Amino acid sequence: MARPLLKTALIYDFDGTLARGNMQEVSFIPSVGMEKGAFWEEAETLTRQADGDGILMYMQLMLQRARENDAPITRRTLRDHGHDVKLFDGLKTDLTGPGWFDRMNAFGRHYGLDIEHYIISAGLEEMIDGCPIRDQFHHVFASKFVYDKDGVAVWPAVGVNYTTKTQYLFRINKGVLNHYEHDRINRFIPDAERPVPFERMIFLGDGDTDVPTMKMMHTKGGFSIAVYDPRNSDRDQQKIYSLISEDRVNFVAAADYREGSPLDLIVKGLVGRIAVNAGTMPAG
Repeated sequence: MARPLLKTALIYDFDGTLARGNMQEVSFIPSVGMEKGAFWEEAETLTRQADGDGILMYMQLMLQRARENDAPITRRTLRDHGHDVKLFDGLKTDLTGPGWFDRMNAFGRHYGLDIEHYIISAGLEEMIDGCPIRDQFHHVFASKFVYDKDGVAVWPAVGVNYTTKTQYLFRINKGVLNHYEHDRINRFIPDAERPVPFERMIFLGDGDTDVPTMKMMHTKGGFSIAVYDPRNSDRDQQKIYSLISEDRVNFVAAADYREGSPLDLIVKGLVGRIAVNAGTMPAG
């Protein structure tokens, strides 16, 4: 009888990791008559004035600007905005061949691993729900709104910031795929009974908001990769490379998900290492 595949998690930030820029900038911010720089500057000002959380404050500003433009936010409008995100090369299946997710899933199966893909993002779950690759993810942990009986967003329900991101690694580790079950996440579970051990996790993130998550992954026995937009300046890229010298990440690579790219080879190498450590490497 064939040995069951071992669950292995590839975990991604979204903005700057799977897609260029911030998802709100592509079509939502222009739809409320603002320029992206002005929107984020106002959000930062409001955050400082309130001594608040930056994620919750930008979400509240979205609600405010939408109401002022007589264009209330609904799940559908956010999903529609999500259609327009600019994904990095190689993620989607196209005429050139299978996309990243299908290739990694097949590669994992060859090595006795069941690859599951997750998102942990400060961006909006509703916009991610509208993006072309949503069906590739086992679960999405992201910021989101709560809605009234008419389906109109009225308040932030969840704000995922740079430190709260780390809790979701434990939720994946323990199989608690929601935001609200704190008892289960705090309950002791022997390592052998956890669905996805940290040693079978790989996290991909792009910058400052992912540093605590990458560092924790690095220290818990998993693997972390800092990715960067290849169009960024040398200064931005050097900032990412410094994460290796500071022992915060294992690898740095351009966010190029095409077959044969450095990122493709790094992740396949790590999947192979996980298979060796787990004893699932096929003979020969």
